[in-house]
Amino acid sequence: MNSPLKCTVALVLSWVLSLGGGAALAASPDESATTEPGTWQARELNFQFFGFTSTYSCDGLADTLKVMLKTLGVAKGLKVFPVCTRGYGRPDKLAAASLKFQTLQPQDAVRGDAGSAASPVPGSWRPVEFAWHKPYELGRGDCELVEQFANKILPLFATRNVQRNISCVPHQESGSVFDLTFEVFAPLPPSRENTPPRSSG
Repeated sequence: MNSPLKCTVALVLSWVLSLGGGAALAASPDESATTEPGTWQARELNFQFFGFTSTYSCDGLADTLKVMLKTLGVAKGLKVFPVCTRGYGRPDKLAAASLKFQTLQPQDAVRGDAGSAASPVPGSWRPVEFAWHKPYELGRGDCELVEQFANKILPLFATRNVQRNISCVPHQESGSVFDLTFEVFAPLPPSRENTPPRSSG
C-alpha cells in the first residue's frame, strides 16, 4: 500500500471513530469501577413529545427513545410502543410513545419491602453523554427531545454528577446545542455479571 493511500485510510478511520466511538466509550462502564448491589425497579411512562424545531413520526420517536434508553444500560423488560395518530412513518406533531422498562437502583437507596425482598443485582456507575452523534443516532435536530428526556425520563434513573448544557432555539437547528453528561447506576455487562458485589460498609 502506497503512502497516500495509507494516509487516506487513516483519515477515514479517524473520522469514523470520532463520530461513533465516543458514544461507545461514554456508555461503557469503567472496568475498575466499584461494584455495588442494586435492585430492579419497574417503570411505566407515557411520553408525549412537543417541539418547535423537529417533528417525529411516532415510530421514529419510539426508535430514538429506545436508543437513548439502551445507552443508559436498559435491557431488562424494555418495551417501547409507538402511539400514532397519523399512522406509521408520517411526521406527527402529537408523536408519543408508551415506555415500559426497569431501572437498577442502588440497594441502599431503596426503602421498604421492595428493596429487601428482591435479590441483589451487581451494578456500577458508568459515564454517559448525550450530544451530537453521541450516540451516533442523535442529530442537531434532537435538542428538544434530549431536553424533554432529561426532564421526564432521566429522573427515573439513579444518576449523579449531572451536567446540563442544553440550549434549544425554536425553529432553528444551527443555533441549538445540547450536551448532557452524567453517571448512571446500571447493571454490569455479561463479562462482569459473575463478579460478587463489594460491600458498601
